[in-house]
Amino acid sequence: MADNLKEMLSEEEAQKVSAADAAKESVCEEAEKSQTEEVEAGVHNYSGKDTYVVPADPRIRQKLEWFQDQKLGLMMHWGAYSQLGIVESWALSDDDGDWARHCIDWQTTGEQFKKDYFNLNKTFNPIRFEPDKWADMAEDAGFKYMLFTTKHHDGFCMWDTDYTDYKTTGEDCPFHTHKYADIVGHLFEAFRDKGIGIGAYFSKADWHVDSYWSDKYDRKNYQWRGPSYDPKEYPEEWERFVQFTQNQLMELATKYGKLDILWLDAGWVRKERGQDIRLGEVVDRIRKFQPGMLCADRTVGGEYENYVTPEQCVPDEPLGIPWESCITMGTSFSFNYEDTYKSPREIICLLVDIVAKGGNLALNVGPQPDGRLPIGAIRTMKGMGEWLRKFGEAIYGTRVCAPYKKDNVAFTKKKDDSAVYAIRTYADEAEAVSRELWVPYTGKFNKITLLNSGEELTPVMGEGGFTVTLPESACTETPIAHVLKIEM
Repeated sequence: MADNLKEMLSEEEAQKVSAADAAKESVCEEAEKSQTEEVEAGVHNYSGKDTYVVPADPRIRQKLEWFQDQKLGLMMHWGAYSQLGIVESWALSDDDGDWARHCIDWQTTGEQFKKDYFNLNKTFNPIRFEPDKWADMAEDAGFKYMLFTTKHHDGFCMWDTDYTDYKTTGEDCPFHTHKYADIVGHLFEAFRDKGIGIGAYFSKADWHVDSYWSDKYDRKNYQWRGPSYDPKEYPEEWERFVQFTQNQLMELATKYGKLDILWLDAGWVRKERGQDIRLGEVVDRIRKFQPGMLCADRTVGGEYENYVTPEQCVPDEPLGIPWESCITMGTSFSFNYEDTYKSPREIICLLVDIVAKGGNLALNVGPQPDGRLPIGAIRTMKGMGEWLRKFGEAIYGTRVCAPYKKDNVAFTKKKDDSAVYAIRTYADEAEAVSRELWVPYTGKFNKITLLNSGEELTPVMGEGGFTVTLPESACTETPIAHVLKIEM
């Protein structure tokens, strides 16, 4: 968060935000130390290179090249929970109540809260939802693919599924009579019409369906992230859940056109944890008519995690495998009343850092309960688009280039090695700008230009790099970045 925004908060609020920021910064470090827990306080670990399997199917490898060209995706967490302005789903889990329920004004028991939460479908009515406007704004901001929460752990489905009535098109949901009631269908179509790639977020856990959570077992009403019974002891019940899950995945893959990415959450639902939904079986079936579709079975590793997904953090170094950091524009993935949003400067600096290390940024925006995007998020998206229209050449379709990031300068290069881009970012708008720019690049080149103007610059070679003198017009105020094109 920018310092000027922190100053606008109360001391108590600022302390909370600072603590949250510090916690996010430690996630990657902790992820590298241990893989024993898929999720800690709602933030997911991520798999390492040692568990990555290069896809054998050339169509999947080709799709990964496409994915690595895109660089910027729009993630959207939206559901019935958005009405409360709380973290999505997690407060339902009694085992996660210590961190997920702090924002809830308790007037009743936890059991009553869970009942109230599961009844949120009866008030979900986003009558100001206009999918075409979302798609227009996403295109203008420079997003190249989207990841939309078709279903979070709470089980509320944002599409017209045949396998549960707990959905936006269900009769209990007042939105079911609206022309956009099948939210997933209309949203995918609107984004696809803009040439934006389509990714379906889907939680493998479902805390609403009785084949996963039920009070008829030893746990009674006390629930955790996993099923309320041991699948080994109740194989018929577990098979009922497996069929339910596979049926829903097949729906998403058959009813809504081309699917570029299947983004799977709830990493504890896996064979190694005794929760085998036979994912490979259904993904292989889907790929017969969705050839090359990427599958991100996050935190699991293996052949169905085609790219890994650091959450709320950026790795210190390139990972050497396809990856994507999913990071919030605001303070949480779900909509939060009176939230604060990262500035365009913060987002672009973040994007440059990620792209220089070979990753993608999945930037999350939580839509409002009424179906609009928050005005703070829209302002940031507009600023992002303005910058990317000028300098996107240095971002899209690039790959890692040593030394990656050094002396505040990040590097990217075109896949054909025709050009390298040196991006000197300025995280603070008050930072002084010198006309003398040091570039720690030692490769051979023929020409250097300032990307936005095309003005050629004359390098002065030195040990470990070169210096260029920027035109005075480029230094009158602190830009988000100076971008040099170094042609081979």
